[in-house]
Amino acid sequence: MDTDTDSTPYLSLFAALSYGVASMAMVFINKAVLMQYAQSMTLLTLQQLVTALLIHFGRVTGYTKAKGLNIETAKKLILVSLFYNANVAFALASLKGVNIPMYIAIKRLTPLAVLIAGFFYGKGRPTTQVTLSVLLTAAGVLIAALGDFSFDLFGYSMAFTSVFFQTMYLVLVEKSGAEDGLSSVEIMFYNSVLSLPFLLFLIISTGEFPNSVSILFAKSNSLSFLVILFLSLVMAIILNYTMFLCTIVNSALTTTIVGVLKGVGSTTLGFVLLGGVQVHALNVTGLVINTAGGVWYSLAKYQQKRNKLPK
Repeated sequence: MDTDTDSTPYLSLFAALSYGVASMAMVFINKAVLMQYAQSMTLLTLQQLVTALLIHFGRVTGYTKAKGLNIETAKKLILVSLFYNANVAFALASLKGVNIPMYIAIKRLTPLAVLIAGFFYGKGRPTTQVTLSVLLTAAGVLIAALGDFSFDLFGYSMAFTSVFFQTMYLVLVEKSGAEDGLSSVEIMFYNSVLSLPFLLFLIISTGEFPNSVSILFAKSNSLSFLVILFLSLVMAIILNYTMFLCTIVNSALTTTIVGVLKGVGSTTLGFVLLGGVQVHALNVTGLVINTAGGVWYSLAKYQQKRNKLPK
């Protein structure tokens, strides 16, 4: 089922733009928090807890029409929740060791993974332009990595693992929204509630808890840290909502394309904000190639979709 036909062009555009802005802002806010508070799993747990509580409060007070939990629906969305949290957890872990331009370059490989996944579940072969563009994107990542003097093997492996999980949950969200008629707020609520037991198990088994709580209380004396943490919690809600909205209103592929395009701005800002980037000819060349591949991919997909529209 193609959800593009079920929404107005204005809603589709709003969903795509809002997701792009929120996604770009979230990378920098999370990086800023993790530079002061490296407990990434605890941060993710707090984000999901605040999201679940806020939506529940909105439902009880009548501010949102989201329905309560349904066991059968919850069973269908368990995998969505697990893949989403695995993606964010690995992404946060990678941000501790990878600078923002390289992080975005690696995450830009998601279209390649989405296309491969689409091929296996029956979406057919991609066009020549799409294939060449994703290969160019991948080549850019390789060249940029060779020139990354701050290379962190653990950070890189976490980022690549995050790409895999991001692909899986995007495909699952698209199918869940189309087949079950769930709104973006409802999927977000299920995702947050279902993720909490999984995340609590992780922060205990990895040893983050209870040390992460005592570190958080110690950091609470800093007003600047509290402001950044608050922004992180608020932006997590906004990002989740806009991501699910964009995927349901448009498609998993559209969400991926928006992610590629917002990466152009994030990469540029990443060289001047928050530090951690050692400029080198190979690094810059690779990032330029990677960005060009991402833009080419987006244009190819837009042209492909336009050609399919009825005359």
